[in-house]
Amino acid sequence: MTSRKWVGLFIKTLLLGGVAGLITSFFVKPAYYTNNFSPFDAFELLGVILFFLGLGFVFSVISQTGFFAYLFVHRFGLSLFRTFWPTVQVLLIAFVVFDLVYFPYSGTDGDVSIFWFILMAAAILGYGWIVAEIKARETNRRAFIPALFLMVVITTVEWVPGLRTSGTDYAWLMIIPLLACNTYQLLILHRLTGSGKTDGETKSNHSARTGKTKA
Repeated sequence: MTSRKWVGLFIKTLLLGGVAGLITSFFVKPAYYTNNFSPFDAFELLGVILFFLGLGFVFSVISQTGFFAYLFVHRFGLSLFRTFWPTVQVLLIAFVVFDLVYFPYSGTDGDVSIFWFILMAAAILGYGWIVAEIKARETNRRAFIPALFLMVVITTVEWVPGLRTSGTDYAWLMIIPLLACNTYQLLILHRLTGSGKTDGETKSNHSARTGKTKA
């Protein structure tokens, strides 16, 4: 992994976060745009676009910081817990999913139905599961749990400032860029480092599928 690749990864992830934040703002904060169309105010409209683009950049940097922290935590966990590290990660995932429901619901004093918080936690877990499955297919099955840990636990930790804001607008503005950036970094890392499936693994999987087909 060369410094050139790291710089390229940083810039691409930064741009992805900015674009994701900008697109999300069209749906979450449409009034910020429509108010500048009647009468049309190009200067103010440009300011709004730059604001949400910059906000996406900030969330992208948070995502990249969390991603590098995840790489350190993963290595540290492997050295500390060894073969028990996958089990520890699963427990942490379960704990975070529970927290995604319990603490936000407790903060509303029952004003919001718990169903919405369960749906939110299930959506993050489901999305993380899909991304982790893709990662495992492109590398190896042992990558599934660490990938799920990143998409659920690390993303949730990064999302804490958005969860603490009043209302849900900035929570949405933050979670979409975080998920987009974490997904991109996770799925591109093995391509940059050349740590995907080896030819032997690919041939073995192909032979296994061929054997099942013949059978």
